[in-house]
Amino acid sequence: MKLFLPSARATNYLLIVGFCSLGYALYIRYLTIEQTSVGLSCAAGLDTWLCFSRRIAIALFTHTVFGWAALAIAALNLLRPSLVLFAVALSLACFGIVLYNVALSALTFGLLVLSFARRAPAPD
Repeated sequence: MKLFLPSARATNYLLIVGFCSLGYALYIRYLTIEQTSVGLSCAAGLDTWLCFSRRIAIALFTHTVFGWAALAIAALNLLRPSLVLFAVALSLACFGIVLYNVALSALTFGLLVLSFARRAPAPD
């Protein structure tokens, strides 16, 4: 019985995905959402990509989209382990941890760890 365990190359790609999504989530939170000057200029009607991404991020974390999407994808990954599902769930969970969806994203990380105990899918 072979368990779901990414290879060294896949682990490097997963690290890149995780750190890039964590870095971008930190950028969104601390340099666009929590900056008073950015918030005031966007509220005044400034129409830039920064204000657009700020509005989108606020709308998504207000409705806990990051947490629920990460949890759903991690549950799918638990049923049928896949590197693509793992990477998407990891990315969304990183966004959720940084952007105020901590409880559901922490549960997602738990499901991702449990997916390592699952049997790897048989090759087609």
